[in-house]
Parts: sequence; structure tokens; C-alpha cells
Amino acid sequence: MFSLVKRKFNLDQERKRLLENFLSLVIVQGTNFILPFVTLPYLVRILGTDRFGLIAFAQAFIQYFNILTDYGFNLSATREISVNRDNKKKVSEIFSAVMIIKSFLLLLSFLILTGIILFADKFRKDWLVYYLTFGIVVGQVLFPIWFFQGVEKMKYVTLLNVITKVFFTVLVFLFIHRSSDYLYVPLINSLGFLVSGLLAMWIVFKNFNVRFILPDTKIIIKYFHDSSQFFISRVSVSVYTSTNAFVLGLFLGNKIVTYYTVAEKLYIGLQQLYLPLVNTLYPYVAYKRNVSLYKRIFKFATIANIMLIILLWNLSDRIVEVVFGSGLTISVSIFKILLLSALLVVPSILLGYPFLAALGYAKYANMSVVAGSLLHLVGLGILLIMGIINVYNVALMVVITEGFVLLIRLYGVKKNNLWRIN
Repeated sequence: MFSLVKRKFNLDQERKRLLENFLSLVIVQGTNFILPFVTLPYLVRILGTDRFGLIAFAQAFIQYFNILTDYGFNLSATREISVNRDNKKKVSEIFSAVMIIKSFLLLLSFLILTGIILFADKFRKDWLVYYLTFGIVVGQVLFPIWFFQGVEKMKYVTLLNVITKVFFTVLVFLFIHRSSDYLYVPLINSLGFLVSGLLAMWIVFKNFNVRFILPDTKIIIKYFHDSSQFFISRVSVSVYTSTNAFVLGLFLGNKIVTYYTVAEKLYIGLQQLYLPLVNTLYPYVAYKRNVSLYKRIFKFATIANIMLIILLWNLSDRIVEVVFGSGLTISVSIFKILLLSALLVVPSILLGYPFLAALGYAKYANMSVVAGSLLHLVGLGILLIMGIINVYNVALMVVITEGFVLLIRLYGVKKNNLWRIN
């Protein structure tokens, strides 16, 4: 009798912790969703399509360095921290090794950025924009979200994320009043990430008794090697996310980047609604392997996504006009194309790391995005060679790529009979 009561108590505690982490991530993603739609329409109107497009192009470019410095640790280190969370010495080892690796990658990123600015005319002309935007990378390196996910204490991420976004939002309206103020956008954005990152490091050392140690070189190499497959996956994802705006900016100019970015922000905002599920389920399924609960959540989220997309499709014209203003009819058409992709990408991301990777089948999650990125690159190359690259065809390539990724993940689930696990 006592064992039954104890088991029920432990189950209730697990569900409570899962719910707390989920709600924390809902607040994070709600902030990420709402506040940009307060500032972005303002920035589009104040800066104009050319300078807003430049800022968006710089952010797409700098995103490559975020991926390099992350090196897949948001997945691999989350898993390691989750599994070893009760071993304080091991946690300190993991934390220290990851931060050392990320610091070296940060230095490498800065050197690469400097080389590109020095030797490429397009980047040298607006060099200050790129250096100011690079502050985001420094802030992301300092912010160990992988640690908080691993110990399932996402309330700290919630607090710091809200502080960062509110900080950026307030300063945008205080300091940006004309097109010539465009340099303040990357500066303010970077400052927000830097402050958030420093506060996060303080919390890790103060509240979790983590000590910074100098691990053996072999240990550092081990963690670097273990995260390589996740890094390849993250690089692959960037091919059909950041690369789209980057390619459009290189070949079609900053105005086209603005039209695409407006639609893409809405599309990404839709995806972000489901990230609390992804980030909550990944460490939980990896730790508890509760597949039956996951399947119920997956089915509910998929149905809800379909209903939401139907609603957004019918209101797309109104949404773009209300949020970003008139004169962006091109963005409406792009958004509708990307909504087709959203039908595929939501079940795909739910099947990826929170399910396949968490159950030990990361190769399918990783292989799917690697194969998808190759398909996307080939598609973009064909569009360029044939001289038919335009913003609509690039958006259509996103749909094709996401469909391909989903098919590979479904194959992995079926081949290993994962859906039949209770």
C-alpha cells in the first residue's frame, strides 16, 4: 500500500514539474511571439524597407555564427545534464567543458566575420551593422539554456527571456525615431542578449552550486565529438531557415528581404507556439521514456495546428496589414505558401528530438535535416542556374524541404515500431 502511495506521489511530482516547465516555456515563447510584433511593425515603418532589410540580412548572416557556437549543445548537453543531474561533480564537468568549447568557437566566429568584412565589398560597406549584430552571438554563448533545460528549471529562462525582450522593446521606442537611427537596432538587441547571458551565468553558479573546472583535454574532445552529429543537424536546419533571407539579400536586394522576413516572422511565430512542447518533452521523454503521454500530446498538437492554419489562411491579408501595415501584399502571398509548410513542420519537429532523439534514434532526426538541407541547396541552385529565383519559389522550396524531412522522420518511427511502444 505504501509503495502504491509513494509511486503515485512521485508520478504527481513528475507531472507537476513537467507542467511547470511547460508553462515557463509558454511564457518564454509568448514573449518571443508577442513583443516582436510590437517592435517589428514599428521598425518596418520607421526604417523603411531598405534599412529594415539590411538589419534582417545581417541577422540572417550572424545566425550562422550562433549555430557554430551552439555546436549542437542545446541538444547534446541538455541530454547529458538531464541524465547526470544528481551528480554535481559530473554536472560541473559537463558545464565547464561545454563553455570552454563554446568560447573557442566564439573566437573562431569573430575571426571569420572579420575576414569576410575585410574581403567582401557587400559586407565591408556596412561593417558596423555586422559587428554590432555579432553581440547576439556573445550573449547566446553566455546563456546556457541547455543547462536549464537539462535540470528542468525553465523558470530562469522565462525570467531572463522576458527581461531581455522587454529591455529591447522599451529601448526601441526610446531611441529609434527616424531611418538614420538604424544602427541602434543591432546595438540594443545585442545589449539585451549580453545582459541576459551574464545574469544566466550568475544564476548557474549561485543557485546550482556549479563550479568551473578545467577538465582533461580528452574529456573536452569527447564532448566536442559527441555533439558533432547534432551540430551537423543544426547547420542543416540553417540551410532552409537563415539561408533563404541570406540568398535573397545577396541576389535580389534588401527590399525583397523585407517582404520575405515579414512573412517568415509570422511563420516562425506560429512554430514558436509549439516550442514549449518540444523543449519540455525532450528532456522528459529522454529521462522517463513516457511514450503514451507523448503520443496523446502529439495528436492534440497536430489537430490544433491544422485548425489554426485554416484560420490564419483566411485572415492572412488582414493580419499582415494590421501588424505590419499596408503595401506588403507580396508578404501575404509568401505567408500563405509558408502556411502550407507549417502543416508539415509542426508534426516534424514534434517527431524529431522530443521523440526520435529522446528514445535513442537521433540519427533519423539528424539525417532528415541533413538530407533536407542538401535538397534545399540543390533546389536553390537550380533556381539560380535557371534564372527563375524569386521570393515565391524560395518559399515553395521551404514547403518541399519540410515535406521531405517529415517523410524521413516518419520512416524512422515506422521502421523501429516506436509508435507501438506503450
